[in-house]
Amino acid sequence: QVQLVESGGGFVQAGGSLRLSCVASGTIFEILAMGWYRQAPGKQRELVAQYIDMSGRITYGESVKGRFTISRDTAKNTVYLQMTSLTPEDTAVYYCGEWAYSDYDLDPDYWGQGTQVTVSS
Repeated sequence: QVQLVESGGGFVQAGGSLRLSCVASGTIFEILAMGWYRQAPGKQRELVAQYIDMSGRITYGESVKGRFTISRDTAKNTVYLQMTSLTPEDTAVYYCGEWAYSDYDLDPDYWGQGTQVTVSS
């Protein structure tokens, strides 16, 4: 089974930057897309960014457009999320996801364990 492991979360001051990484391992036949979700306490889970491998198409959530950048290193089965101009509203658990067979508008087929990002004011 595919396993996803996130890293790079932590505590950062408002206005600062942070880079998250997610590495896929295990039985990987194909990766259609990889992306990031986040969930803050008491709030709905939301899509942060999605990268479709075949086309290179990138989708960002409205709240992070212009501030976050998703990128891929396909040779290492890795997806990154570069976050800049962070605000306290970005505080959440960030989850990596992989689509292997499901439609891109559905939930990912595989999830990472999550990494905490805390932005202080």
